[in-house]
Formats: sequence, structure tokens, C-alpha cells
Amino acid sequence: MARAPVAVLGIFVADLAFRAPRLPLMGETILGQGFKDGPGGKGSNQAIAAARAGGDARMITRIGRDTFGEMAQKAWAADGIDTSAVVIDETAPTGAAFIFVSTETGNNAIIVESGAAAHLSPDDVAAAEAVIASSRVLITQFEQPTVTALAGLTMARKHGVITILNPAPAVEVTDAIYGLCDYVTPNETEASALTGLPVVTEDDALAAAKEFVRRGAKNALITLGGKGALLHGEAGTHMVPAFKVPRVVETTGAGDAFNGGFAVALAEGKSPVEAIRFGCATAGISVQRPGTAPSMPTRAEIEALLASG
Repeated sequence: MARAPVAVLGIFVADLAFRAPRLPLMGETILGQGFKDGPGGKGSNQAIAAARAGGDARMITRIGRDTFGEMAQKAWAADGIDTSAVVIDETAPTGAAFIFVSTETGNNAIIVESGAAAHLSPDDVAAAEAVIASSRVLITQFEQPTVTALAGLTMARKHGVITILNPAPAVEVTDAIYGLCDYVTPNETEASALTGLPVVTEDDALAAAKEFVRRGAKNALITLGGKGALLHGEAGTHMVPAFKVPRVVETTGAGDAFNGGFAVALAEGKSPVEAIRFGCATAGISVQRPGTAPSMPTRAEIEALLASG
């Protein structure tokens, strides 16, 4: 079967991940318990997740002509990602991210500097029109300028491509952007920040989802960590539970794994609930491994978890 095409408009950064029991206080130095660098950035992570999940992933971004840019190109080549819409920016370095991972819980805190991808523009989207038009799904985020995300969603809607907005990090936007979204996929923290509503319980998540739909999104899909994901909108209202896993090692890549898997399943014509379950399986494997892009599972691993029930 031909791989379903998924375009990803977003950024690449080099992840610099430090493991420690806690974050240091201002002015304090603490000893770490591990360090690793590797490919990252929400857009790149989602493209790698989609490629490993069986999709024909296409990356739309900017990187610098430097060591981190070489890291990006090697990572994409290893997973067969189409880079015809990747621009080499001669004026800015490739971005980087500081990632703190708790050795106690596996949870994380992140600082992102987008670097060259901060220059990703509507003109770059226009140049990538053929890539977007020939895809079945476009997914984008807010690590690049929101005007560029808006341009990508507009272009995808023009060509009848399914649109997914993963609004991370949560930034203030006009409701016009939600009107271009077939699916908006915040986690509970982002949903709360964007709607102004508390998101702790499933009922809270439903209230927030209804607010996204009121603002124009066709469907809101709120990911709730170990609880699963709640969908509300044209596709109905459904709570899809997460897969139980024996041990959580790191959650940094979980959201990107979910979104990449979800996008592939939609591109393959699966129902929204089937696609969410596919995304949950993708994330469920990811959290059992360290790292972001390196934690993304293969199609065979995802299907084995789905088959296990």
C-alpha cells in the first residue's frame, strides 16, 4: 500500500536534554544525572513520528548551514522524509532547545530558540504549495511565527487537505485561525491557557473543547496524558483512553508522537476515533523510551500494541 502523504509545517531544533531530580533555583548549580543531544523541534518530531508510523512525511521548514542543520538533514534522510520544501537559511543558525527531564517522574520543562525557523514565512508556504496540495493532511504548530501557521492552514484548506493545528506553545491568536482547523490538538495545559478554563477533569476538557469549537474549529481533540484524549465536534464526543504502559521513562516526545500517528491514521482514511487510538498507541510506546525523535515507534510496533488490546 502506498504511504499516505502528510505535510508538516514546523521547526527543527537540536535537543539538548539534561536529566536531574529537579530544576536548579536561580543562582544555583546542581549535578545532572545524564545528558544527550539529538534531533528535535515539534515539527521535525511530528514528521519523524509520521514517517515511522507509515506515512509519506514531507517537512516544510528553515534550517541554518551549520552542525545542527546537518543533524536535521541526517535525521530526515534516515527516516525517508521529503525535504524538497526545506530552505537552508544563510543568515541564521539552526535552533536549539534546552530540555530538563525529571529523573523522578519523567516529566519535562523546555526552552526553545527557533533560530532559522523563526524566519519561516508565508512566502515559504507559497513556495511549498505543490507539497501541501499533494498531501492528505497538513499539521502545524506555534513554534514558528503564527502568521506562517495561518498561511499553511489557509493553503491546505484551499486544496481540500485535512488540517491539524497543534497549538504549542500556547500563544494568543485570533479566532480566524481556528476556523481553518479540522482538528485542534492542545494538551490540557495548552487548552487551559488558550481558553482561560481549568482543564483537570474530563468534564473540564469537554468544556474547553466546546470553547474551541465555538471559536470555529470543526473538532477539538484535547490530550490528557495518561488518561487518554477527548474529542468533541463534528465527529461527535468521544473519550479514548490511553494505553497502560509498564513504566514511563520520559514524556517529552509524547505529544509529538500522538500528533504524528494521528495525522497518518487520518491520512489513511481511518475514522477519527480509530485515528486517536492509533495516536495513543504511538504515544504509549514513545513514553517508555528516552528522547524525542529517537523515541518514535515503527509501524510494526504500533500495530503490535493495537493488536494487544
